[in-house]
Amino acid sequence: MPQHGLSRLVGRFAAAKCGKVTTAAIDWFIKQYNINMDEALIEDTTQFETFNDFFTRELKPGLRPLIGDDTVLVQPVDGRVSQVGPIDGNRIIQAKGHDYTLEALLGGNAKDADPFRNGSFTTIYLSPQDYHRIHMPFAGTLRKMIYVPGDLFSVNPLTAENVPNLFARNERVVTIFDTEYGPMAMVLVGATIVASIETVWAGTITPPTGKIMSWDYPEDGLGAIKLEKGAEMGRFKLGSTIVACFGEGMINEFVAGFTPGAKTRLGQMMAQPKL
Repeated sequence: MPQHGLSRLVGRFAAAKCGKVTTAAIDWFIKQYNINMDEALIEDTTQFETFNDFFTRELKPGLRPLIGDDTVLVQPVDGRVSQVGPIDGNRIIQAKGHDYTLEALLGGNAKDADPFRNGSFTTIYLSPQDYHRIHMPFAGTLRKMIYVPGDLFSVNPLTAENVPNLFARNERVVTIFDTEYGPMAMVLVGATIVASIETVWAGTITPPTGKIMSWDYPEDGLGAIKLEKGAEMGRFKLGSTIVACFGEGMINEFVAGFTPGAKTRLGQMMAQPKL
């Protein structure tokens, strides 16, 4: 299947203002995936000019409150835990019988991977039913962003169990932050018919240029990008997966019940850092 061609074709429709055709597509999607529009800030589907506007819809204020004090890491998305646990040196578990390297996930630069060796990670899958904005689990200052071109395999649980190195093969945007308790990487992984990935500071990062690209950001002063815990940091135009990585010794423990298969909700407790 022509992964990129199909994804870009769908992306062109998703970005187009097609009036009643767009509304009909949205209404079909809501029915097909049983989406709860009561949570959406805009419930009337005729008010969305494009399918992308609907898919990246905003939630009603106060619907996902942040749980815990400033030291608690919160769940960054609505979705479902795929994997969670320690990073074994340079290896991250993908699924039973499959793992991949931290270095490959972050774009192939050993210096970017070094701070996360023997750290902790979680992978969360966002289904078509979910809210598709990604938020900060912890306050941080952006240090680097990397665009990594790649395949566009589906990232659903079945594919994760059967496609080796899936998250290190698919197109993705890597963001690396400094936090009060250590380094944090938020990796936004593309998938089949994911039209584009956006960040709040740079806008649309994909479609691809065909080569790895990276941007460095100042830690302080003019141009520094600081995001508070719970702040939106990016979004998917059609669903995918995030992989969050934390530095060695940063995570004390993930909360009880935050295990593979568990449903996640933005703002709920995810982990406690080591103080």
